[in-house]
Amino acid sequence: MRPPPPGEVVKCAVPSEWAVLKEYDNLYYEVCNEPYCGGVTIEWQNRIISTIVDAEAALPARHLIAQNIANGSCKIPDPNPAVSIFNFHYSDPPDSVALNADLHRVIAFDESGFRGTADLPYRTEAWEFILAGGAVYDHLDYSFTAAHPDGTFHFTKSPGGGGPTLRRQLQILKQFIESFDFIRMAPDNAIILSHPPGSTAWALAEAGRQYAVYLKGGSRGDLTLEIPPGRYEAEWLNPRTGKTDRREEFRHDAGSRTLGAPVYSADVALRLIRSPG
Repeated sequence: MRPPPPGEVVKCAVPSEWAVLKEYDNLYYEVCNEPYCGGVTIEWQNRIISTIVDAEAALPARHLIAQNIANGSCKIPDPNPAVSIFNFHYSDPPDSVALNADLHRVIAFDESGFRGTADLPYRTEAWEFILAGGAVYDHLDYSFTAAHPDGTFHFTKSPGGGGPTLRRQLQILKQFIESFDFIRMAPDNAIILSHPPGSTAWALAEAGRQYAVYLKGGSRGDLTLEIPPGRYEAEWLNPRTGKTDRREEFRHDAGSRTLGAPVYSADVALRLIRSPG
């Protein structure tokens, strides 16, 4: 087994090869893929989790452990304290995040698919999940095959989507989130007082400092937010192209603030930063 290069995060489905991987901190172990489909008991999963913990107890870098919980969403009934990442498949809408927010652990959208082959459903579900407070979006990309290991296979029929265009769009989401000090942000849809007709809205915020808002659906209209007084810089991002469609600076005195969204197709994102002082 070849260790992953530094900087590349890898999910290992089998808790093995500790001797080879013990020096690497950029991977985590998943106990079992879809145990609920094969009748794998929770007792067996807990035994594997204990085995991983015991085997790595003396290692300098102990790896995170992931557990696959369900397809869709549910409240995790009895979370194992050694598990750091809880995986859900096909978690759209992203209810799994809010249902388990009290755990203060990573909630992952761990497998996508069965929504056709177009890019739009997977791009929008990724944005919704991350802006809802999810931490991982793992996309099954059917453009990777044995004959096309570079992800360039053109498919017309498959259980899901993928391809270079979609990967670029997911990269735009990654860059958008990383443009914030995101570890200080939390889901806060309460700041959204109104949004364009026909849209759904999601927000991550560090109150008084930085705000990320995602609108899915609709095409134009106003977004009204409850934000504190201050000077702000607002950027409207096209999630499909990565281009900034509109940028403005303004002074806000108090109460709610209404921002006019640019004309958009399918979705749009807002980056709102309050100037220091």
